[in-house]
Amino acid sequence: MKQTTNTILMVRPVNFRMNEQTAVNNYYQKVMDGLLPATVNKKAQEEFDIYVEKLRSYGINVIVVSDTEEFDTPDSIFPNNWISFHQNGTVALYPMFAENRRYERREDVLETLEKAGFKIEDIVDYTSAEEEDVFLEGTGSLLLDRVNRIAYCALSDRADEGLFIEFCEDFEYSPVVFTANQTVNGERKAIYHTNVMMCIAETFAVICLDTIDDKKERKNVVKHLKESGKEIITITEAQVNHFAGNMLQVRGDNNDLFLVMSQASYDSLTKNQIQQIEKHCAIISSSLDIIEACGGGSARCMMAEVFLPKA
Repeated sequence: MKQTTNTILMVRPVNFRMNEQTAVNNYYQKVMDGLLPATVNKKAQEEFDIYVEKLRSYGINVIVVSDTEEFDTPDSIFPNNWISFHQNGTVALYPMFAENRRYERREDVLETLEKAGFKIEDIVDYTSAEEEDVFLEGTGSLLLDRVNRIAYCALSDRADEGLFIEFCEDFEYSPVVFTANQTVNGERKAIYHTNVMMCIAETFAVICLDTIDDKKERKNVVKHLKESGKEIITITEAQVNHFAGNMLQVRGDNNDLFLVMSQASYDSLTKNQIQQIEKHCAIISSSLDIIEACGGGSARCMMAEVFLPKA
């Protein structure tokens, strides 16, 4: 089993904007006053293209699929929420909270991967849970320690405990369940995705423990991370607001490891935190200001890791 991959799937936006359907529980989204939708989309495309180019310059294999005009899919830039790819050739499809995000699921994405030489053996489809208003948004909701077979999940409107347990049974992971909160207008409210406050790499984890208000749950998460040999690098809630938890470790073409994050995320880190990370791997950062502000997601959300075997 591998924790990191060299191949990433990314979706280039065609109608990117703030999605009003996700803003109800994604408190990181902001309205960009005075910017026309076309301007927002154009800036998001520029950020996307620079980001892809940067990843490729480090030898990361990025497969880019363009979004289509067919449906209104303002969040298509975040494919890791509707699909995940596994080493045994299985693909999982996930139920999405926002109705307009359900149109992001596209069969031709699988065809693109097969054309690129990857083998799909099986599809596990959880999407019928949408009919019951039950959701689990891919590797946004699920953080997978693939080597140690542990799955971490912060419960929210977009991460149902029952469905998470079902996923763990199907894919043979041990579940670690908790609630992660952020302060919104003086109230503690569930963080919409686990991958906003936590990142699991091969030898370390970046996590905001302050978001886990329940002491028992916090201790349990720490115990599992330590037992699986991860150095714990803690970040603050203020840093989470700059998407410092939304990072992903990937491999370059000569097996070098990199931790990928946005520029805002990097700029929010302390010297000490950067040194802690760089003991393990180099850092790649790219400016994603418009995507973060309107989309309420960052570098990690934009990458769907491809672990499928080669045909």
